[in-house]
Amino acid sequence: MVRTKVAIIGSGNIGTDLMVKLLRRSRYLEPAAVVGIDPHSDGLKRAAALDVPTTHEGVEGLLRLPGFDEIDIVFDATSAKAHEHNHARLAPLGKRVIDLTPAAIGPFVVPAVNLCDHLDAPNVNMVTCGGQATIPIVAAVSRVVRVAYAEIVASIASRSAGPGTRANIDEFTETTSHAIEMVGGAERGKAVIILNPAEPPLIMRDTVYCLVEATAPGSHERIRTSIAKMVTDVAAYVPGYRLKQQVQIDPIPSDQPVHTLLADGAHRMPTHRISVFLEVEGAADYLPAYAGNLDIMTSAAVQVAERIAQSQRENAR
Repeated sequence: MVRTKVAIIGSGNIGTDLMVKLLRRSRYLEPAAVVGIDPHSDGLKRAAALDVPTTHEGVEGLLRLPGFDEIDIVFDATSAKAHEHNHARLAPLGKRVIDLTPAAIGPFVVPAVNLCDHLDAPNVNMVTCGGQATIPIVAAVSRVVRVAYAEIVASIASRSAGPGTRANIDEFTETTSHAIEMVGGAERGKAVIILNPAEPPLIMRDTVYCLVEATAPGSHERIRTSIAKMVTDVAAYVPGYRLKQQVQIDPIPSDQPVHTLLADGAHRMPTHRISVFLEVEGAADYLPAYAGNLDIMTSAAVQVAERIAQSQRENAR
């Protein structure tokens, strides 16, 4: 099978993990270039050792690489600000871009929720690692009951957060909060990220809180069933994704009501709080298994790129 050629911009933790995944497992994608700005970065050294063409001159260097015209898909694993420039250079050339930064130029894609919704978009956004881990849970709940408010807390090992991740903390919260609403279906969303400095590093943990109106008979069991199915769907491409403990559905006491006010002025009084605790163990393709944030982000991006490549082949027949 002739594989679709792809380039990776960003030779940090995310870009390097992505390259290794593609080389080890992808049936449809062939890394044809790894791009960085630091000639001494570990990612560029590893790519060169694996005979993947490299450049340390950023997107401009990519455009000058022999064989650039044969590249169909470009992954951008840099920063939100850098992605704006990279997208502006690549879009006129007809390259499909998968954005692993929080720039959110294109539509959000979370494979377990809306993998096939934006296959023709020139630029798709993978939200954030926390978004990829938690938005499927919010979506699973919202398929059963109305979610008035959803809040997620993503805790990742400090060692697994490279310069790009650290430079995008503000964008992380804004982009993830927006995607909780747009993809997850919550009426209001909020996101928090924690860079945990613990040694030895801890595995990625995510907590999802949803405030819902769940008074219909059988709704609690349907919520649990929907969440369980979603966990299975995500684990199909991120094997280390799992529930840390049973889903908790607690009534909100009538003498302690919770009020939520939506952007349009609408008012909600949820009846229950749903708490979901997740753990994401990485595949240890690049960093050790504690770096589940890398694994879920790059695995999701590979899912999207492979589906785009398959769609292109089907349309070419």
